[in-house]
Amino acid sequence: MRSLMQNAKDRRVVSRLTTLLLAIIKTDPVNSRGKRTIDEGNIDLLEGFDFNINGKLGTTFFGLFTPAFDRVSGDATIAVDAFSATERIAAPSGTTHYKLAMGTTELDFVNKTFVYSEMDMGVLPYNNTQVLASTLTASVNPNSPYPVLTVLGIEFYQEVNGQFYSLKNGAFNALGIVNVDGV
Repeated sequence: MRSLMQNAKDRRVVSRLTTLLLAIIKTDPVNSRGKRTIDEGNIDLLEGFDFNINGKLGTTFFGLFTPAFDRVSGDATIAVDAFSATERIAAPSGTTHYKLAMGTTELDFVNKTFVYSEMDMGVLPYNNTQVLASTLTASVNPNSPYPVLTVLGIEFYQEVNGQFYSLKNGAFNALGIVNVDGV
């Protein structure tokens, strides 16, 4: 998820995520103390995790969306209801455009491998024009036996002379885990 996380993280994201992963390991009911693993723990605790504590998804994007994952097909979807950017997005000063993006990853903790896919809505103007309802889809392996995480993020841009420049204002770019599908 590095491509989505690049501009939507805080300086302490690694320590915050490590703390949460250690808490998940402690929920492992199968293995004895000292031999617990993350894949046996309650991975659902990751849902709601924000990669940028200063720019949380819930305080940046107020549009309605519904995440889902179909394990049989391997398709993760986020259905985004119609919205007006100026009404449903808290954007930093200087924003002329934004991009909503989603990513999904299948995590094999034992073999330390993953499958990742992402999709975005493209760069859209930050104005009061109604954005039509749409569905973002990213896929992993069908019938995967591994946990699958889905994230939703928003990044802000400023257009100058026809070029889009990412606003690296960590206070607003947001990325959060919106769906966890454990095994």
